[in-house]
Amino acid sequence: MNANNIPPITEDDIANYLVNTPDFFERHAALLAAVQLTSPHGQRAVSLQERQAEMLREKIRSLELKGAEMIRHGNENTTIADKLQRWTRELLLTREARDLPTVATSAIAEQFLVPQVAIKVWDVAPEFTDEPFAQGASEDVKAFASSLMRPYCGANPGLEAAQWLVDPASAASLALIPLRVGIAPQAFGLLVLASSDTQRFASDMGTDFLERIGELTSAALSRLRP
Repeated sequence: MNANNIPPITEDDIANYLVNTPDFFERHAALLAAVQLTSPHGQRAVSLQERQAEMLREKIRSLELKGAEMIRHGNENTTIADKLQRWTRELLLTREARDLPTVATSAIAEQFLVPQVAIKVWDVAPEFTDEPFAQGASEDVKAFASSLMRPYCGANPGLEAAQWLVDPASAASLALIPLRVGIAPQAFGLLVLASSDTQRFASDMGTDFLERIGELTSAALSRLRP
Protein backbone atom coordinates (compact mmCIF):
# COMPACT_ATOMS: atom_id res chain seq x y z
CA MET A 1 0.00 0.00 0.00
CA ASN A 2 1.24 3.43 -0.91
CA ALA A 3 2.27 5.39 2.18
CA ASN A 4 0.26 8.32 0.87
CA ASN A 5 -2.89 6.19 1.16
CA ILE A 6 -2.40 5.43 4.87
CA PRO A 7 -5.06 7.35 6.83
CA PRO A 8 -3.65 9.82 9.32
CA ILE A 9 -3.63 8.93 12.99
CA THR A 10 -6.51 10.63 14.78
CA GLU A 11 -6.95 11.68 18.42
CA ASP A 12 -9.40 8.81 18.80
CA ASP A 13 -6.71 6.38 17.60
CA ILE A 14 -4.31 7.70 20.23
CA ALA A 15 -6.98 7.60 22.96
CA ASN A 16 -7.94 4.02 22.06
CA TYR A 17 -4.30 2.96 22.06
CA LEU A 18 -3.70 4.41 25.54
CA VAL A 19 -6.89 2.86 26.91
CA ASN A 20 -5.96 -0.54 25.53
CA THR A 21 -2.29 -0.28 26.55
CA PRO A 22 -2.42 0.38 30.30
CA ASP A 23 1.32 -0.30 30.77
CA PHE A 24 2.33 2.45 28.34
CA PHE A 25 2.94 5.00 31.08
CA GLU A 26 4.78 2.42 33.15
CA ARG A 27 7.30 2.11 30.35
CA HIS A 28 7.34 5.89 29.83
CA ALA A 29 6.96 7.19 33.38
CA ALA A 30 8.98 10.32 32.64
CA LEU A 31 6.37 11.33 30.09
CA LEU A 32 3.76 11.86 32.79
CA ALA A 33 5.92 14.44 34.54
CA ALA A 34 6.57 16.20 31.24
CA VAL A 35 2.92 16.51 30.19
CA GLN A 36 1.65 20.09 30.52
CA LEU A 37 -2.06 20.98 30.41
CA THR A 38 -3.91 24.29 30.37
CA SER A 39 -5.44 25.16 33.73
CA PRO A 40 -9.20 25.87 33.66
CA HIS A 41 -8.51 28.79 36.02
CA GLY A 42 -6.35 30.70 33.61
CA GLN A 43 -4.01 30.19 30.67
CA ARG A 44 -1.08 28.93 32.71
CA ALA A 45 0.27 25.43 32.06
CA VAL A 46 0.06 22.84 34.83
CA SER A 47 1.32 19.31 35.20
CA LEU A 48 -0.95 16.34 34.65
CA GLN A 49 -0.86 15.58 38.38
CA GLU A 50 -1.85 19.14 39.24
CA ARG A 51 -4.66 19.06 36.70
CA GLN A 52 -5.93 15.81 38.20
CA ALA A 53 -5.80 17.36 41.66
CA GLU A 54 -7.82 20.35 40.39
CA MET A 55 -10.41 18.01 38.87
CA LEU A 56 -10.64 16.11 42.15
CA ARG A 57 -11.09 19.35 44.12
CA GLU A 58 -13.85 20.45 41.72
CA LYS A 59 -15.58 17.09 42.13
CA ILE A 60 -15.36 17.38 45.92
CA ARG A 61 -16.79 20.92 45.80
CA SER A 62 -19.65 19.68 43.61
CA LEU A 63 -20.40 16.84 46.04
CA GLU A 64 -20.27 19.25 48.98
CA LEU A 65 -22.80 21.54 47.27
CA LYS A 66 -25.09 18.62 46.52
CA GLY A 67 -24.79 17.44 50.11
CA ALA A 68 -25.61 20.90 51.44
CA GLU A 69 -28.62 21.10 49.12
CA MET A 70 -29.88 17.70 50.31
CA ILE A 71 -29.54 18.82 53.93
CA ARG A 72 -31.39 22.05 53.18
CA HIS A 73 -34.24 20.18 51.47
CA GLY A 74 -34.35 17.75 54.38
CA ASN A 75 -34.61 20.60 56.89
CA GLU A 76 -37.33 22.26 54.81
CA ASN A 77 -39.30 19.01 54.60
CA THR A 78 -39.00 18.55 58.36
CA THR A 79 -40.26 22.09 58.95
CA ILE A 80 -43.22 21.54 56.62
CA ALA A 81 -44.04 18.21 58.27
CA ASP A 82 -43.99 19.87 61.70
CA LYS A 83 -46.35 22.62 60.53
CA LEU A 84 -48.67 20.09 58.93
CA GLN A 85 -48.72 18.09 62.17
CA ARG A 86 -49.59 21.18 64.22
CA TRP A 87 -52.34 22.17 61.78
CA THR A 88 -53.82 18.65 61.83
CA ARG A 89 -53.70 18.66 65.62
CA GLU A 90 -55.79 21.85 65.67
CA LEU A 91 -58.45 20.14 63.57
CA LEU A 92 -58.48 17.04 65.76
CA LEU A 93 -58.87 19.13 68.92
CA THR A 94 -61.87 21.02 67.55
CA ARG A 95 -64.94 19.74 69.39
CA GLU A 96 -67.70 21.65 67.60
CA ALA A 97 -68.10 20.71 63.94
CA ARG A 98 -69.35 24.21 63.07
CA ASP A 99 -65.98 25.64 64.18
CA LEU A 100 -63.95 23.47 61.80
CA PRO A 101 -63.95 25.81 58.74
CA THR A 102 -62.71 28.71 60.86
CA VAL A 103 -60.06 26.59 62.57
CA ALA A 104 -58.89 25.09 59.28
CA THR A 105 -58.48 28.45 57.54
CA SER A 106 -56.96 30.35 60.45
CA ALA A 107 -54.48 27.55 61.16
CA ILE A 108 -53.42 27.41 57.49
CA ALA A 109 -52.84 31.15 57.52
CA GLU A 110 -50.82 30.92 60.73
CA GLN A 111 -48.79 27.76 60.12
CA PHE A 112 -48.03 28.24 56.41
CA LEU A 113 -48.01 32.06 56.32
CA VAL A 114 -50.73 32.32 53.70
CA PRO A 115 -51.97 35.93 53.62
CA GLN A 116 -55.60 35.13 52.80
CA VAL A 117 -57.60 31.93 53.22
CA ALA A 118 -61.31 31.31 52.64
CA ILE A 119 -63.57 28.29 52.50
CA LYS A 120 -67.10 27.43 51.43
CA VAL A 121 -68.94 24.17 52.02
CA TRP A 122 -72.27 23.10 50.55
CA ASP A 123 -74.72 20.21 50.91
CA VAL A 124 -74.24 20.44 54.68
CA ALA A 125 -76.48 19.03 57.40
CA PRO A 126 -79.57 21.17 58.21
CA GLU A 127 -78.10 22.51 61.46
CA PHE A 128 -75.26 24.17 59.52
CA THR A 129 -77.13 25.73 56.61
CA ASP A 130 -77.23 29.19 58.23
CA GLU A 131 -73.50 29.29 58.92
CA PRO A 132 -71.47 31.82 56.84
CA PHE A 133 -69.25 29.06 55.42
CA ALA A 134 -72.34 27.31 53.97
CA GLN A 135 -73.59 30.37 52.07
CA GLY A 136 -72.45 32.29 49.02
CA ALA A 137 -71.28 29.50 46.68
CA SER A 138 -73.08 29.66 43.35
CA GLU A 139 -73.91 26.66 41.18
CA ASP A 140 -71.10 27.72 38.82
CA VAL A 141 -68.56 27.60 41.64
CA LYS A 142 -69.85 24.20 42.75
CA ALA A 143 -69.54 22.86 39.21
CA PHE A 144 -66.06 24.36 38.88
CA ALA A 145 -64.93 22.76 42.14
CA SER A 146 -66.22 19.36 41.01
CA SER A 147 -64.34 19.74 37.72
CA LEU A 148 -61.00 20.11 39.52
CA MET A 149 -59.19 16.79 39.74
CA ARG A 150 -56.27 18.52 41.48
CA PRO A 151 -55.75 22.00 42.94
CA TYR A 152 -55.77 24.97 40.59
CA CYS A 153 -52.73 27.22 40.97
CA GLY A 154 -52.15 30.40 39.04
CA ALA A 155 -53.12 34.00 38.50
CA ASN A 156 -56.43 35.42 39.66
CA PRO A 157 -58.44 36.13 36.51
CA GLY A 158 -61.36 37.40 38.57
CA LEU A 159 -62.70 34.02 39.69
CA GLU A 160 -65.87 34.11 41.75
CA ALA A 161 -64.22 32.15 44.58
CA ALA A 162 -61.70 34.98 45.02
CA GLN A 163 -64.58 37.19 46.15
CA TRP A 164 -64.80 35.13 49.34
CA LEU A 165 -61.50 36.65 50.45
CA VAL A 166 -61.28 39.66 52.74
CA ASP A 167 -59.31 41.61 50.11
CA PRO A 168 -59.89 40.08 46.66
CA ALA A 169 -58.10 42.91 44.86
CA SER A 170 -54.76 42.01 46.45
CA ALA A 171 -54.97 38.34 45.45
CA ALA A 172 -52.40 38.14 42.65
CA SER A 173 -52.11 34.34 42.77
CA LEU A 174 -54.50 31.66 43.96
CA ALA A 175 -54.63 28.03 44.96
CA LEU A 176 -58.13 26.53 44.73
CA ILE A 177 -58.40 23.17 46.45
CA PRO A 178 -61.53 21.07 45.92
CA LEU A 179 -62.96 19.26 48.93
CA ARG A 180 -64.48 15.84 48.34
CA VAL A 181 -65.03 12.60 50.18
CA GLY A 182 -62.59 9.97 48.91
CA ILE A 183 -62.81 9.60 45.13
CA ALA A 184 -66.33 11.00 44.89
CA PRO A 185 -66.71 12.98 41.64
CA GLN A 186 -68.73 15.75 43.26
CA ALA A 187 -66.95 18.27 45.47
CA PHE A 188 -68.71 19.47 48.62
CA GLY A 189 -66.50 22.50 49.20
CA LEU A 190 -63.67 24.68 47.99
CA LEU A 191 -60.64 25.97 49.91
CA VAL A 192 -59.07 29.19 48.60
CA LEU A 193 -55.50 30.29 49.36
CA ALA A 194 -54.34 33.66 48.08
CA SER A 195 -51.23 35.82 48.04
CA SER A 196 -50.20 39.20 46.67
CA ASP A 197 -47.05 37.47 45.36
CA THR A 198 -47.66 36.34 41.77
CA GLN A 199 -45.23 33.43 42.20
CA ARG A 200 -46.55 32.11 45.54
CA PHE A 201 -49.06 29.90 43.72
CA ALA A 202 -47.53 29.70 40.25
CA SER A 203 -49.22 27.62 37.55
CA ASP A 204 -46.17 25.35 37.20
CA MET A 205 -45.77 24.55 40.89
CA GLY A 206 -46.21 21.05 42.25
CA THR A 207 -49.54 20.38 43.94
CA ASP A 208 -48.75 17.27 46.03
CA PHE A 209 -48.68 19.19 49.30
CA LEU A 210 -51.85 21.12 48.45
CA GLU A 211 -53.56 17.83 47.66
CA ARG A 212 -52.65 16.53 51.14
CA ILE A 213 -54.11 19.71 52.63
CA GLY A 214 -57.26 19.12 50.62
CA GLU A 215 -57.56 15.50 51.75
CA LEU A 216 -57.14 16.38 55.43
CA THR A 217 -59.53 19.32 55.22
CA SER A 218 -62.10 17.17 53.43
CA ALA A 219 -61.84 14.47 56.08
CA ALA A 220 -62.28 16.98 58.91
CA LEU A 221 -65.16 18.88 57.29
CA SER A 222 -67.01 15.70 56.38
CA ARG A 223 -68.48 16.09 59.90
CA LEU A 224 -70.59 18.92 58.47
CA ARG A 225 -72.32 16.66 55.99
CA PRO A 226 -75.65 14.92 56.67
